[in-house]
Amino acid sequence: MKGVLPVAEDLSALAGSTIVFDLDGTLVETAPDLVGTLNSILADEGLAPLGLEVARPMIGHGARALMLRGFEAAGIPYPQARDQVLFETFLARYDARIADESHPFPGVVEALDALAGAGARLAVCTNKPTNLSVSLLDALGLASRFAAIVGADAAPTPKPDASHIVETVRRAGGDLTRAVMVGDSATAAAAARAAGTPLVLVSFGYTATPAADLGPDVLIDHFDALVPACARLLAACPAGA
Repeated sequence: MKGVLPVAEDLSALAGSTIVFDLDGTLVETAPDLVGTLNSILADEGLAPLGLEVARPMIGHGARALMLRGFEAAGIPYPQARDQVLFETFLARYDARIADESHPFPGVVEALDALAGAGARLAVCTNKPTNLSVSLLDALGLASRFAAIVGADAAPTPKPDASHIVETVRRAGGDLTRAVMVGDSATAAAAARAAGTPLVLVSFGYTATPAADLGPDVLIDHFDALVPACARLLAACPAGA
């Protein structure tokens, strides 16, 4: 079923489920700090900073890809010979400012509370390094809400491989047949399809392809719609019937 689902009166299907979230562009608007870090790297090269609206669509494929796209947008090729130094510099600077301007998207905290209150386990499955993911969520006061936070370095193979979701659900103590993936991009969509989990995509994340074109089971424009969406998807699963 596509589109925002109506509020479900019965949320019992959420009990014992695992709701798995992507991080950047799904739970947290991290673009200001990621772009700020990119601009500090560009400034070192004597290049002008990129505006947030210009650089935001470049996010979602890791620090190296962001720098590559950033240098190209600034008009010069990415200096591959200094790749490792630039990568390490980026990570160190980003870690130092990880939540200066980043913030949960509207309705995230309330949705997490409602899901947990209905008996769902919560987990994060992100291609961001685990240490940075934990640091970000801890700085925002959200880390303790998640039974597992699994970055790309902690997965057998990161998204879009199914094993990333499988490992995240396992670490959370959940059951893959009672899980829902919530993300914003083609990477999350492909991983969910490979793992056989229902898929909710947000319309406001970091993706070159509009989320509506990625075939989500449900597309939401605000976290107000997440809880009933997950309940309906889980109730429709054979294991939740």
